[in-house]
Amino acid sequence: QVQLVESGGGLAQPGGSLRLSCAASGFTFSSYAMSWARQAPGKGLEWVSGIYSDGSDTYYADSVKGRFTISRDNAKNTVYLQMNSLKPEDTALYYCAKDDVVAGWDYWGQGTQVTVSS
Repeated sequence: QVQLVESGGGLAQPGGSLRLSCAASGFTFSSYAMSWARQAPGKGLEWVSGIYSDGSDTYYADSVKGRFTISRDNAKNTVYLQMNSLKPEDTALYYCAKDDVVAGWDYWGQGTQVTVSS
């Protein structure tokens, strides 16, 4: 079965950095685009970033553009989110999701918590 497991979250100071990882299994990882999304307390789910199946194109929400970088290693079935210049507004539970061409974001991980605070 499809499994997505996020890791790498934690506590960072404003201006700091974290690198999130999402380990995928149960599907042909290299055939699918992947996305990161986040949910802050009391707020709805916000799409953060996406990457094409072979990594040839990437997309970012305006709120993170220039600070976050999405990448993937298809040999390791892993997608990453490098987060630099972190802001308190980045505090959220971060999820990775499988992006199916028909079904959309049909599978999600359980999330990893990112807290940015001084």
